Parts: sequence; structure tokens; C-alpha cells
Amino acid sequence: MKIKFATLALFTAILPGTILAQNNDKFYSGDKNNPFTQEDKKFNDWAISAGVGVPLVQSADLTSIKNGNGKNLFGYSAYLSVDKAITHAFGLNLQYEMGETKQGMVNLKKDAGLGARTQYQALSLLGDINFSNLLRRSDNHSPFRWALHGYAGVGTLGYKAYRQDPDPLNPNNKLGEKLITDVQFLKKLSLFGQAGAGLKFNVNRRIDIEGRLMYVVTGDDNFDGGDGGVYSLNTSNAREEQYSDNFFNATLGITLKLGKHASHLMWHDPLQEIYYRLDVLENKNVDVEVCKKGDGDNDGVCDDWDRQLDTPAGARVDGAGVALDADLDGVIDLKDKCVTVPGPVENDGCPKVVAPVAPAAVDNTQVASDIQAALKDLLFNLGKSTVRPESVSKLDLAANLIKSTNGGTFLLIGHTDKKGSDAANLKLSQARAAEVVKELVKRGVPSSQLKSKGVGEAEATVPETASDAERLQDRKVEVKALN
Repeated sequence: MKIKFATLALFTAILPGTILAQNNDKFYSGDKNNPFTQEDKKFNDWAISAGVGVPLVQSADLTSIKNGNGKNLFGYSAYLSVDKAITHAFGLNLQYEMGETKQGMVNLKKDAGLGARTQYQALSLLGDINFSNLLRRSDNHSPFRWALHGYAGVGTLGYKAYRQDPDPLNPNNKLGEKLITDVQFLKKLSLFGQAGAGLKFNVNRRIDIEGRLMYVVTGDDNFDGGDGGVYSLNTSNAREEQYSDNFFNATLGITLKLGKHASHLMWHDPLQEIYYRLDVLENKNVDVEVCKKGDGDNDGVCDDWDRQLDTPAGARVDGAGVALDADLDGVIDLKDKCVTVPGPVENDGCPKVVAPVAPAAVDNTQVASDIQAALKDLLFNLGKSTVRPESVSKLDLAANLIKSTNGGTFLLIGHTDKKGSDAANLKLSQARAAEVVKELVKRGVPSSQLKSKGVGEAEATVPETASDAERLQDRKVEVKALN
């Protein structure tokens, strides 16, 4: 018999599930008296899925990750979906989900302090890509029980966000939970998007179980209950104002596959069809000629269905006869010297090495002037070297300026006015300059970039008899660049 088993398998593997599912379509393999009809293809394409999950708010004014007590605040969720397989590698899921997230510094209803929770409902339409079927090689005859799925889609969201604020006079007390935002489900259109991946296990012909991780983008800044003004209240895990409050949702679910047939389309192996038909044809002693136009490039795919008729000799191809290009850089694997890393054609598929660009030179003299301006009117406790709390922001700015120089070194010089003895003023100026260096090191500046000294009243210009406000200009920290 003129049967080419490899070619038959390749052809059948590229048949999309949509064609297999049509009632009136017929596929002839050389003999018009023996078409492949819907009666020969037994699979289901509807299912119902349900599951539970744990949402964690990740990007928002108030988050669920590492609260003020160093803990994560886990919420809960549940979903129910109706799933329709369009092809063996693509489907659509209409999904309803409800749940509650918890975010802030404390677990709301249990602890005192700043906390929030959000009860939500969502209805979405998800596209479902079965990567395991999509990337399944036509020469892989073994059955499989695991499948990797990718999901993405949009929907509408409704929620109620509640927040508990701490008592400003007694932070350990609650002010009580209050409703911050109320978006009515299906009454006010609030669009959101989500995407993620799931790993399915085929338990039997009726049941699948799946672990799934989704990332939900609400597109709403009030979902977390932050309501814009919580950054000043929360110093642990409140973020600065976010445009969209987003969260992860890890779920574990079960799928019930509906229908009377033995196989579901998403688990359907097209190769099973060809083996079935071969048995039938062999029993009827029918000669089958598959490649009417031949296989001109000898890649194992008939020219009738070959999308690349000039495949180079030795190149591995997919079910459509197209040479494989694993890194999708336009250079087929046969000629690609860097198969897993994209690169230009002119470099044989390998990335070009780009010489590192030297960072722009920094004018440390100007930076020293900026640092001195930042430290202007730096306040110390009376007669001491310790910095007063209201000057903290000045130290923060100075530290950021120094760190931006990529290693520049600076000398900090302490000055005093003429009031008091020369020896006492010299000692005080040295101590204050050293204290500023100490505070900058606390803020991440390497100690190797800083030096200090004090000159006392040596450069003071205002007489000792002048007012305290006039002598203020002599009490300063001068900054000079050393390189």
C-alpha cells in the first residue's frame, strides 16, 4: 500500500479543531468513497469550571504584601465559568468571580490601625490558549495528562471598599470601619483586564483540576479603599498615589467536561484520528495516495498543505511545513548560531555586542554648591551637635545629591559665629560637621565619599554684639568638592 505514515501524521496534526468540529465538513484522503465525517470524530467542547483563590493587592495606595506587622494580608475569592473550546488550542470562558481583598497595615476587624478591605464581583470574557496543544509536535505520539494554558480578557467590575483609620490622638485605637467607595456591580460600567497562566491535569474524561495565577488590572485608583489621602497616615506599606489598583489572584479549580463523547476537544490528539482511519482502510484493503502533488522539499509535509515549499534540507519543521525558529528572530534554527537568543539576520541570529556607554561626567563643584544650598539654615539643638527634626528633609536632599555623583568625594566644613570662646566654638564646629557626615552615611552615602572639619569662628564676619538673627549667617556648613 502507498501509505506514508509520517506524512499522514503531519497532515492530521495541523488540522485545527474548528474543522474537526464542523458537521458538514468532509476530508478525503485519496478515496472519495471513504470521507472523514463528523461521525468519525468524537469529542466534547463544553465545560463548566469552578474554583477558589487567594487575592493579594500588589500595586495600590494600600497593599496586601508585608503589612505593618511584617505579614501578608490574604483575601479570598471564588469563580464559576462556562467554557467553550473553539479549536483544540483556543477557547472562550465566560467567568463570574467574587471575593474580598485585605490591605493596609492591619487586618481589618481584628486589629487597631490603618486597614482596608474590598468586596468585589466581576464578570469577564477570557480567551484561553492551550499552549500544550498549540506547540505539540506532530511526531509526538504519546498521550499527555498535563497542559499549560494562557488566559487574557476584559470584563466589568463592581466593588465596595471599606477603611478603618487610626485615632490621630491615640494610634492604638480604631476610628471604626467606614465605606469609602461603592461601585454597583452591572449598574455602573467599570472595565478591568486580567491575564495569567494555568496548569491543568486531566484526571479522567470528565474531570480536570487546575492551578491558576492571574494578574488583575482594575484601572481604578479607589479599589483599595485608599481614596487618595492615606500616604500620610501609613508609613509601612502605603504607596504613593497609584493610577490603577492591581492584584494577584492564585486559584485552585476543577473543570467538569460536558458531553457524551469520550474525548474533549482541548485534550483531543488529532493523531488518534489517523490511526483510527488507517485501521479501517487496511481492513478494507484500500490503497491510499496522500500526497497528490508530492513533497518537493522532502520535509515530510505534502505540498498540498505545505506553507513553505522550499524548506532547506535538514531543517526541522512544524505541522504546516514551516522551518522552526525557536527564538522568533527570523533566522531558522538550522542556520541560527544562537537558537535560544534573538539576534539579527546579518549576525547569524546572535545578538550584537554593544559597547557600554560611559556615564556622563558630573560636575562635582556644582554638586557641592547644590549640597551647600540644601544644607542652608540647617538647625542644630542649642549648644549641641545634634540635628533638629525639622531639618531631616534637608539631609535627605543632600544625601541624594551626593549619591548621584557616582563616587564624588566632598569636604564638609563647620562654622560658628563669634559668640563664645574660640576653643569652644572650634570644638562645636568640628562636632557639628562630623554629625552631618554621620547623618548622611545613615542615608546610604558611603563614608569614603565624605570628610569633615571645623573652623570655629575663624571666618565669622558678624560682630558678637549683633542680634542672633544677624549672626545666623555665620553658623553654617560649607561644602567643597575634593575630586
